[in-house]
Amino acid sequence: MSDEEHHFESKADAGASKTYPQQAGTIRKNGYIVIKNRPCKVVEVSTSKTGKHGHAKCHFVGIDIFTGKKLEDIVPSSHNCDVPHVNRTDYQLIDISEDGFVSLLTDSGGTKDDLRLPTDESLLTQIKDGFAEGKDLVVSVMSAMGEEQICALKDIGPK
Repeated sequence: MSDEEHHFESKADAGASKTYPQQAGTIRKNGYIVIKNRPCKVVEVSTSKTGKHGHAKCHFVGIDIFTGKKLEDIVPSSHNCDVPHVNRTDYQLIDISEDGFVSLLTDSGGTKDDLRLPTDESLLTQIKDGFAEGKDLVVSVMSAMGEEQICALKDIGPK
């Protein structure tokens, strides 16, 4: 055995995968699933029993958590499906720039400036109006599979 140290060049991140496998038969309504490479919230699950030697199949109907599009998939219940790691983080809103980006305060005291305003009209007007009135706003940012989007808003009172 040699006492040399081995140095490995790694191009990967810390191994934190964007998804994890879960058996199709165990995924329930209101859970999350990846359909056509998009993270979706499951709104409907139906399981069909098949003939003597067939597999039971699960029919998933999901809504993309970022675009709101409806997607469907059919998977044998014994097979694994990809389930996205979905995180929600709350940030305090500091500023809204003219080009549609928001400046958010992180827990560590830094700023996060790479998020756009949401495309959802009602949420967009709530954020703009609340900010214009000088309210202290906290936005919830949902992140999954390398994408992030503002999904909710909380008012924590005047400044």
